Amino acid sequence: MQPRNMSMSGVVDLAAVKAAQEAKTKAEQARAEAVRQGGGGAVSPADLVIDVDEAGFENEILQRSAEVPVVIDFWAEWCEPCKQLSPVLERLAVEYNGRFLLAKVDVDANQMLMQQFGIQGIPAVFAVVAGQALPLFQGAAGEAEIRQTLDQLVQVAEERFGLTGLTVDPDAAPGGGPAASDAEEPAGPYDALLEAAVRALDDGDLGGAIQAYRNVLVDDPGNPEAQLGLAQAELLQRVQGVDPQQVRADAAGNPKDVEAQLAAADLDLAGGHVEDAFGRLIDTVGRTAGDDREVVRVRLLKLFEVIGVEDPRVVAARRALARALF
Repeated sequence: MQPRNMSMSGVVDLAAVKAAQEAKTKAEQARAEAVRQGGGGAVSPADLVIDVDEAGFENEILQRSAEVPVVIDFWAEWCEPCKQLSPVLERLAVEYNGRFLLAKVDVDANQMLMQQFGIQGIPAVFAVVAGQALPLFQGAAGEAEIRQTLDQLVQVAEERFGLTGLTVDPDAAPGGGPAASDAEEPAGPYDALLEAAVRALDDGDLGGAIQAYRNVLVDDPGNPEAQLGLAQAELLQRVQGVDPQQVRADAAGNPKDVEAQLAAADLDLAGGHVEDAFGRLIDTVGRTAGDDREVVRVRLLKLFEVIGVEDPRVVAARRALARALF
């Protein structure tokens, strides 16, 4: 398994739309299968911290990451900073009450895992969410910083992948197995349409995916999954098949050309250059008026949806947009 870095701050990956939707579907299927096989019950607080080796990595980390975010603590007995960090992570795992699972990996006994994650020093802390790995932090970290990172992880896991964590029962016997708090809840009213959007993305049918998301929003305008999926799928459709060099040349040569700036901003965002995309359109707002200005403003708001309204870059860009408008 080769870890894949994921940004919790919303940088756009051209495969992120489909990957997030697929991961959420797989997570729901895993929870349903656990219930079918007699699992799905509450876990003991003792089950929230586990020791994992190379042989157990597939089952204990990758598979369980379809139900709950798995935080991996890479440590060693001789590592003094590890002895300070590990107890904090173990305490927080219990305090967070099932919102993440802590897996402890002894690097001396599991050198291959250390190499696969590209770890240069310990302590090192990673997370795996729906089968995707992302680095959290390396070296000593204060508890406030750790809490902030965990809060972001939990939020991303729930909003992008539908992972609501494990149900914890203090009276449950240890070793009872993983469960999810919504394991027995019926499917939501829009699950079929959202799954149709995922299938369309699988088939490369961006138009079909866009329509499926719009069908959800007709009845439920505030559906966050459909809003995010629609904004991202529309972005992918706009950049599909364009000539990046020509788009950037047109934008550089025609700073007052609204369509050229919109196209370049789409490329910026799709490539992960979030601040560049926002800055380009805010500057264009300042150079335009009337209908042109409104077109740019509306597109910028759509790009905010792709990243997420709580992202600090979106918050900063909203302030800059307000200054440009007023």
